[in-house]
Amino acid sequence: MADKKFGRRLFGHQRTPSMEFKELTKKDAQISLAHELEKLTKTANMSEKEMMEKNFEGFQRLFSKFINESGTSVHWDKIERLPKDAIKNYSELPAMSDKAQIKDLLNQLVVIKLNGGLGTSMGCSGPKSVIPVRNDLTFLDLTVQQIEYLNKTYDADVPLVLMNSFNTDEETMKIIRKYSGFKVTIRTFNQSRFPRINKESLMPIAKSCRAEDDMEAWYPPGHGDFYQSFSNSGLLNEFIEQGKKVCFISNIDNLGATVDLNILGQCVTEGYDFIMEVTEKTRADVKGGTLINYEGKLRLLEVAQVPKDHEEDFKSVKKFNVFNTNNLWMRLDTVQTNIQEGLLDIEVIVNPKTLDNGLNVYQLETAVGAAMKCFDHAVGINVPRSRFLPVKKTSDLLLVMSNLYSLDHGSLVMSPKRMFPSTPLVKLGDNHFKKVNAFLSRFGSIPDMLELDHLTVSGDVTFGRGVSVRGTVIIIANHGDRIDIPAGAILENKIVSGNLRI
Repeated sequence: MADKKFGRRLFGHQRTPSMEFKELTKKDAQISLAHELEKLTKTANMSEKEMMEKNFEGFQRLFSKFINESGTSVHWDKIERLPKDAIKNYSELPAMSDKAQIKDLLNQLVVIKLNGGLGTSMGCSGPKSVIPVRNDLTFLDLTVQQIEYLNKTYDADVPLVLMNSFNTDEETMKIIRKYSGFKVTIRTFNQSRFPRINKESLMPIAKSCRAEDDMEAWYPPGHGDFYQSFSNSGLLNEFIEQGKKVCFISNIDNLGATVDLNILGQCVTEGYDFIMEVTEKTRADVKGGTLINYEGKLRLLEVAQVPKDHEEDFKSVKKFNVFNTNNLWMRLDTVQTNIQEGLLDIEVIVNPKTLDNGLNVYQLETAVGAAMKCFDHAVGINVPRSRFLPVKKTSDLLLVMSNLYSLDHGSLVMSPKRMFPSTPLVKLGDNHFKKVNAFLSRFGSIPDMLELDHLTVSGDVTFGRGVSVRGTVIIIANHGDRIDIPAGAILENKIVSGNLRI
């Protein structure tokens, strides 16, 4: 029986035990975990057994880091100013225009999309990548269109690789069959499936290896798992043997993360082995990870690593003026070397969760960008905000469905009719707009937003067809009230509240 108090003994606020006792406790925890994982492995069927053993090896490494690291991993006074050339400006990159050279570059590229997430936060079942975002096209449709267009235009062979999770794999495999006639090779691999651990005992809550027995007992451990899973799948070696040199990784829900030839050129010709696209922070991005110079290395600093008394410094737009878009470019041979030589040292993110049955658990995760410090030739590139267009909520969906953008071969392009390059700030109330179907039912058509700065909508509000919102518009229906904005209405710098039934 696992000791119920490991968590308390290691992280509790009781009388401080001696260091020796702490070390023993850590050792005990690791031995107990190995024992529990061994028991779980015995429940795996033959086809899954080898993969689960690899997963559990990875989990033990992560658990060991979690047990042995204490406090924040960054000493604030060791952060140094970024060297002048640490972040390049996108506008100063040489433009690629020679068609033969572009074809040669593209033939060295692999595009990888992080496709492990579900659409649950937006009220959708199944993988998030199959939510329709524009003209009934999904995130996945748009990605395939973009890459097919590149392959056709330059007669190139850029493969698309999807990193799925156990939550999205089965559904995704069914969906990608429809792209079989397209000029794009689609490959997939699964990120690891790790066991959630009880917050008190620090032991896995799973009773068997079969995920379907208890889905809540397992989790995909964040995108930092990319390196090991990509390598375990055999795809990393396969692509290197094919002569591929560079991979471009991004979140599938970031509609701005398209293949950029100028950045690809930097990767191949300048010899960078890791490029992180960063962009200017606004007040909405204060929690985004930023780049720092630490112990002579360029590295990613996430809010979770910041000591409590420096959180305001971290959020300062003046002090740290860029954030990580999670659009990353890496040389495949360096990724392979770093994995083989065990050089990937990535901080553990401890994500506490409460399950539906009230049980408190930990998920141990890692972030893909945190490996930056393990690459010798890393650089940041400050890119236009248009390369960061994530769809996390229906308020983001409203923007990308609107006339602010048009579609160009699967890429979203901001309308030339928009007078300024920044996107409007949109806030929609959770009660009536959080889920995609409820959100769509509230619009006769998506409003004209070309001249919008800020839109806040809260409460039971509907929009007729052909509505136009300009400047700052705030619409609030209080509890029990309802507001119907009539068809064709033009709202400019208006506050609407109370009751309005048409």
